[in-house]
Amino acid sequence: MKAKEWTVRVALAEAGDDTSAQATLTTGDGRRVTGSGRARRNPADPSVPEIGDELAVSRALADLAERLAVMTKHDISESTAESPTTNRSW
Repeated sequence: MKAKEWTVRVALAEAGDDTSAQATLTTGDGRRVTGSGRARRNPADPSVPEIGDELAVSRALADLAERLAVMTKHDISESTAESPTTNRSW
């Protein structure tokens, strides 16, 4: 079996108490899917930048996963000529 490799690149940006992240998946054939996430520190919380990074990245990865699932559902419906609303187990 031939191994495939897909890569995910995460970019973070901080501005004060706001952190944003973008997670971009690149498939072996060059298709790209990007998810984004944000985190904002509550002024009452201590300043721990790593927590904002983790939260923003987790949200970006969750968004990326949802976008990939939507693409997959579309691709399944295109390849099987089924309605995109058909529930399938995959």
